Parts: sequence; C-alpha cells; structure tokens
Amino acid sequence: MRSFETSGLAALCAVCVLYPALAMAEIQADVVYTNGKIYTLDRKSSVVSAVAVLDGRFLTIGSGASVKPYIGPKTKVIDLAGAPVVPGLNDSHIHTVWAGEDAVRVQLLDVKTVADALARIKAFAATRKPGEWILGGTWLPNSQLAEHRYLTAAEIDSVAPNNPVALPGHVSSFNSAAMKIASVDRNTQSPDGGVIEKDDAGNPTGVFQELASRLVTQHIPAPSQDELEERYLLAMKVANAYGLTSVLDPGLVPPNIRVLQRLMLTHRMTLRYSVMYKPDFNASQERWAEATNGIGISSGSGNEWLRIDAIGEMPVDGGMTYRTAFTRDAYPGDPNYHGVAAMAAEHVNSNVSIGNKNDWRFSIHAVGDAAIDRVLDAYEAASKEKSIVGRRFSIEHGSLIRRDQLERMKKLGVILQLQNAFLWEKGPTIERNLGKDVAHRVIPNRMAIDILGINNVSSGTDFQGNLMNPWTNIYLAVTRKDSKGNVYGADQAITREEALRLYTVSGAYGTFEEAIKGPIEPGKLADMVVLDRDYFTVPVEQIKDIKPVQTIVGGDIVYHR
Repeated sequence: MRSFETSGLAALCAVCVLYPALAMAEIQADVVYTNGKIYTLDRKSSVVSAVAVLDGRFLTIGSGASVKPYIGPKTKVIDLAGAPVVPGLNDSHIHTVWAGEDAVRVQLLDVKTVADALARIKAFAATRKPGEWILGGTWLPNSQLAEHRYLTAAEIDSVAPNNPVALPGHVSSFNSAAMKIASVDRNTQSPDGGVIEKDDAGNPTGVFQELASRLVTQHIPAPSQDELEERYLLAMKVANAYGLTSVLDPGLVPPNIRVLQRLMLTHRMTLRYSVMYKPDFNASQERWAEATNGIGISSGSGNEWLRIDAIGEMPVDGGMTYRTAFTRDAYPGDPNYHGVAAMAAEHVNSNVSIGNKNDWRFSIHAVGDAAIDRVLDAYEAASKEKSIVGRRFSIEHGSLIRRDQLERMKKLGVILQLQNAFLWEKGPTIERNLGKDVAHRVIPNRMAIDILGINNVSSGTDFQGNLMNPWTNIYLAVTRKDSKGNVYGADQAITREEALRLYTVSGAYGTFEEAIKGPIEPGKLADMVVLDRDYFTVPVEQIKDIKPVQTIVGGDIVYHR
C-alpha cells in the first residue's frame, strides 16, 4: 500500500490549471483504469468510462481519450472490459476485529438448533487444553436457532466441563467454569444496565443481558499486540472482499487503536479506519475528565488511513432483538416493561457535557425511542454550554426513532447511522418482541432522509451482530425484504442510488471526510469497487447477490476475486 503521507496531487492539480499543456506533458498517472462503466456518485450522478490515478488519488476522470494524455511509459493501464464500477463502500458501524477473531473462536453462525451448537462446542473443546478459554464467534442464537433462545450454563457444561466458555453478545451465555472464575453465584446481584438471569431456585442460568456480561468477560485474557495485529490484518482482507474500502469502527480501546497505528506506520493497511474511542463510560466525573482531556487528542485527529472520529458507542440501552431496547411504550404483553436503560440520564448528561467541553464529538448507542430521548436531552443540554451544531454528533442505531426526534436532531445537526441489516435474519424476532406495528416502522430510511437530508444518514451492518455483507444491507434498504422474503415497512424503502449513497458519500460526510473521499472525483482518494454485475440495472432481487471482482484502495488492487 502507498504511504499515508500527504500526496503532491494538490500541487500537481494547481499546475494543471495554470499550465495545462505543460502539465499534461509532464504528469504521468501511476495507473489508469479504462473501458468501464463507472458510476461516480458525484453531484450530477455522472457515469464515465475511465479514471487516472496519481499518488493514491483520482487525477482525472472521463473518457478513454481524456485520460490518454496521462499515460506514460511507467503508467499501468488496466482494461475493465466494460465492468461496472462504484465508489468504495464505507460501513459506518462495524466491529471489524471480529472478522479476525472468528478464526480463533468456535464457529456457530451456521448452526440451526441448540443440539447443533452444543455439538460444535464439544468438537472445539476437544482441540483445547483443560482450563483454556473457549470463545464463541459471530452468531445470532435468538434468530438463527429453531428454539429461539440462548444456551444455558448447564447445557454448555455438558459438552465443555473442563474449559471456561463465553459466547458473548448483547445477551451472552457462559458456562459454570467461566462464572466461577468471575465469582458469580446465586448471591451476585445484577448490575445497573444489565441482568443476570436466574432460575426458580435463584441460581444463575448462564445467560447474562447487556452490561451484566462484563462481570465475566473482564476476566477473559486479552490478546497480545501481535495477535491483535494478525486479527486486524485478516479482518481487512475479509472486508475488502465485500468491497469495503473504509469503515467506522466503534468502541475501540487503546490497545486496538495502538495496533491499527502500527499497521498504518508500516504501510500494511488495506482498509481506511475512522475509529471511536472508548473510555470507561462508568468512570467518575474526575476520571472521565482525565480520559477525555488528558490523552491530548480529540475528534478529528489522524489522517486518511486512521482517524479518531468520536467517543462511542456509549450504551444507553440494549437492542430490539434482545428485548432490551429502552422504549416509550411498554412491550407487548408486559405493561410494566420498557426494556433496559443501560445508563442513568444524569450520567449520560455528565459524560457528554465533559467530553464536549474537551472537544470530543459523541456517537451514542440508542436503539429505543426512550433511549433516543435521553441522548437528545444530553446533546441539547451540552449544546447550551458549548454548541454542538454542525459538529455532527450522532445517534448510533436509532432503529425505533420517531419523527419528532428526527426534527430535534435536524435543529442540532445530529446525524443518524442506521443498520438495515438488523432486518435480514431478525425481522421475525423483532416482530415477536415488539409487535407487528413496531416491526414495520423500524429503521425508517425514507423518513430519516426526508427530514435530515441524505448526507446526514449513513448505513452500516453492526457486524458482528449482523452479517458483514453490504449487498444484503443495500438490498434491504431498497426492498425492505428480509432473507425469507418478508417485507417490513415498505413505505420506508429508498431508491438504489440513495441506498448506495448511504454506503459511500454519506459515510464520508459522517466522519468529516467528504473533502477527501466518497464519490469518484478528481482529487478524492482513489477508492472504488469493480462489480460482477451492474447494480443499477440488474433485477432488484439480484442486488443481494452482487459480488466484487476487484476492490481498489488508493488506486491499488487490494482484493481480486
């Protein structure tokens, strides 16, 4: 990969303007891609056939004739053979390291029953030494299993009695060995923002909701820096294979950020990272002030490869699929239950106020409408102390957002980062938890775009909670159809171009990077994806089946199918 240092393209472009004939004679592109159908997503939605790249940025775009003057003896010319091309995709909410972690965890994503899951854990345990932790990879038990539930400690004990086992998530499952290490027993109380599920006799079942999981997960040995490095390198390859060239990775702690910095400094990144810093959200005001001021940086630090975007994703509630989203209305069948408020209003207000004064933007996890109210209250209060207008504070998820809340966001310039992917496998689960009417108004793309404007709404997957594949996510935005063909909220469907803009141009805007990436334009970073079929013309049902042929970052091919 090319150096992360600032390129000389701006100076060269200035020469082009002042002395066009001389400039064209002296400037040679590093690489030219020609004979394609290149959807630029610029303001005119232009379609061109060729681009020239210099120092990792687009030098010029247009026809084969327009790039020909920049082809010199050392220019690499790549014939796209008529293939469709779109700007590089930007997932605006993705926990990338899990794609690398999955390689060293028990794989459960394809199991269909509790018995299948236990058999997989048993086989994996046979490869591990007694006492060695066994960690679960990406999976969606309440959606993918026929039983629609989580594994209990007793069940896991039956297949892995000699190893501590953790199957983490918003709702986690642990076996007895793991709970023993954490000293969790019948006398352990549920912490604020979480629930330890217990049986009729008062003993923990092994199922922990939200923040309760940390009682156990804090005892899992952290990977070494070298191990983390390998996992991020693998994660980048997985992301590139889907056409991702940029990501917004939320909730990273210093060791993870440090590893990404090492990869950047050694020019091994194939994916551009904007990251959200995760201090201890439950710290005292004094410690919080130290964490948001004492490190000497704030939002916006970094470069085109690694950028500190915001503090995130501070959790104010849980999720729709876990029945823990904090809602204004009570859950169906339980008039006293409104989900889980993971953080008291006073604490949210204090954290935002202090961080805002220390020049941090915030991107806060809020799924339910009551949680969104709590976040917007905190944003409005902080803005009275130091204006946040135009600083693109954000709501992460916002799945159950309402019109009045979008109007409040518009006044503050708060942006919204949605994940249509929650509907792909989890639509029926959401409907079971919240009712049919609510399931048809979740993730309201159409309403959000109409009120906030398309630049202020972006799209991501929340991998590992959902599949990383951006094309199923984009398909969902266009059709509102889940994996079984069920339609949820057809009135919230958006156009193909809008769906792709949420994954490209809007993602760049959300991290204050619209000047350097997003559309395919001269001067922008040369990130793009060659596709196996034309996104804009294929039958709509084929959108979910699109696959990248090549993924190009900074003009270099980082993935070739």
